[in-house]
Amino acid sequence: MIRAEGLAPQPHGHPMNSNTAQLSMKDRPEAEGDDARARLRERFATLGISAPTVPYPAHATVDEGKRLRGDMAGTFTKNLLLKDKKGRLFLLAIHEDRDLDLKTLHTLLGAQGRLGFASGDRMIEILGVAPGALTPLGVINDRDGLVTVAIDAALLDAKQLNFHPLVNAESTGLSPDELLAFIRSCGREPMAVELGPLPSESERLVPSV
Repeated sequence: MIRAEGLAPQPHGHPMNSNTAQLSMKDRPEAEGDDARARLRERFATLGISAPTVPYPAHATVDEGKRLRGDMAGTFTKNLLLKDKKGRLFLLAIHEDRDLDLKTLHTLLGAQGRLGFASGDRMIEILGVAPGALTPLGVINDRDGLVTVAIDAALLDAKQLNFHPLVNAESTGLSPDELLAFIRSCGREPMAVELGPLPSESERLVPSV
């Protein structure tokens, strides 16, 4: 696995655009989405991954998801599709409680210039998922290998990582090793990014100002 090391991110990272979470898959035929989910299940079976999947209340933000999910098992993530100045795409999977500083993140990923958010249309076009359902599992739809997957190194110590299985009304559990095997099966090497320690529980409870 590629490893990228750097300083811990600054607090109050760039927020997700809540408006993009309202976009739909209306421009992508429903049958195509069903086909992708079938291919995802087949890939898990080929890799010997059980991938337990449970219902998960549809939500637009991390905080809303926390309120709705109750005591579901596993470590939850937030996922960002970012682009650099040359248009290179990075799918970053991080712990749900981590903040990021997009002003310096490009130095950890080897990106060209400061990173910004890719559009919802680009997400649908390449990964076949709508904003709000972004997941590293979407690289199964990226047949041209346009997206580099970067994973928060802190996630690699978890017992179970939870991701949307291409829709945001379900959650699929994978071990870190299973996630890495899946990404590699999609023709790319995942990058582990050292982002520093996670905030303590007391720090997470302090409201942002």
